[in-house]
Amino acid sequence: MAEKTHQAYPSAAPANGYTRSDGESLVSEDELKRQKRIKLFTYIGIFIVFQIIVMTVFGLTVMKVKTPKVRLGEIDIQSLNSVPATPSFDTSFTTQIRVKNTNWGPYKFDATTATFLYQGVAVGQVSIPKSKAGMRSTKKINVEVSLNTDGLPSSSTLGSELNSGILTLTSEAKLTGKVELMLIMKKKKSASMDCTIAFDLSTKTVKTLQCK
Repeated sequence: MAEKTHQAYPSAAPANGYTRSDGESLVSEDELKRQKRIKLFTYIGIFIVFQIIVMTVFGLTVMKVKTPKVRLGEIDIQSLNSVPATPSFDTSFTTQIRVKNTNWGPYKFDATTATFLYQGVAVGQVSIPKSKAGMRSTKKINVEVSLNTDGLPSSSTLGSELNSGILTLTSEAKLTGKVELMLIMKKKKSASMDCTIAFDLSTKTVKTLQCK
């Protein structure tokens, strides 16, 4: 009988002639896991930094409470009379009390008065009712004003000023109230008005109106 021959065939090997051991496979998996953990911690860190930036900006803008501003609006004169010889004057006009609120929440203020003065002495007042200036808006309150020298002591400077044709008055008011933010935080804020009005007696108009 013909002798049977056995031919051995070599096992398949990688094309590069290198076979990866089980130990090397475990090391590679551990490295992948480590890289994934690093990426995860990196994303968490970026998220935390982003949140800190957002909260900082939020605190410096939305949550920052600013003092509202109170100003006189345009003045529409109904009458303006003056007698230098006496001396005396009387005037009536309409205007607006404007409460500008730049906060991200309403400003609720109590009732008060605006006082008009000549050289620091009151010549008239007008009431400002309790109200509210909405979020980032201006509350406009229409008022009618009547001023005269009935309560003004004798003054030589008034006669000179009336003769010059220009009458200068000032107006003051102080509002007290609270700014409400996010329906949870209330901050007390007082707003003051300080305006100077120059009337042209010859044309019976307002020459200048300055508020600060």
